[in-house]
Amino acid sequence: MNRILLASAFLLVSISAVFADETPSALPASAVVSPVPAAVSPAPKVPALKLVEPHLHIARSNIAGHARIALTFDACMGQADERILSTLVRERIPATIFVTARWLKRNPAAVAVFLQNPDLFELENHGQNHIPAVDTPALIYGIASAGSPQAVRQEVEGGAAAMVAAGLPAPHWFRGSTAKYDLSAIGEIRAMGYRIAGYSVNGDGGSLLGAGITEKRIASAKDGDVVISHINQPSHAAGEGVAKALVDLKAKGTQFVRLGDVEDTGDDKTTE
Repeated sequence: MNRILLASAFLLVSISAVFADETPSALPASAVVSPVPAAVSPAPKVPALKLVEPHLHIARSNIAGHARIALTFDACMGQADERILSTLVRERIPATIFVTARWLKRNPAAVAVFLQNPDLFELENHGQNHIPAVDTPALIYGIASAGSPQAVRQEVEGGAAAMVAAGLPAPHWFRGSTAKYDLSAIGEIRAMGYRIAGYSVNGDGGSLLGAGITEKRIASAKDGDVVISHINQPSHAAGEGVAKALVDLKAKGTQFVRLGDVEDTGDDKTTE
């Protein structure tokens, strides 16, 4: 019996050894391959939105002491600045006024003055809702852009329709809110038949400058300059400076013209 038990034990040990040789041992740590994470492609770069603020000049007089200047005023929202409007009428100084649909609705008395003085005032399109004419979503000076070609078209066409409804002639010029554009929007607006009004002298810094600096800026305009200021902020000090500068320029013998009266040159293909 003891012999049988010993033989059985030996047989079990031999079988275990055979299976131990055939069973693969654990791989050493150095041989363990960690799973390789899938390569992460970098996010595609979105090209930075390029905005332009076009310049505009008019044909010079080339007459010493009689510089030719185009005065342009934006009527964005708010009320008419009677300090400026009354000076233009009293001094018989012509100017180009860019009006929005929103401003027209609030200022029928000023519109009546424009219509009563067709020899002085050229009325042009500043848009329907004072939205920057940029066809890509963006914030410009905190104002949301139109954001699409369709919205740019609506801003332009809506402004023109409001002008005609108010009894004003159909416009030929357009100036968007903030006076900034992207190049594609410029092409779209030009295709609609409009010239785009840039400028060469920023007279009142968006009507935010003081009276003194505004007066100096505008009075420094030279032959061929296009001045931009605002005629819709009667509570701002800048309006006082604008009115004084107009008198200063007239005393110098300045020749004032409207944009439609002379040849002009605008960059960024705004008038070509």
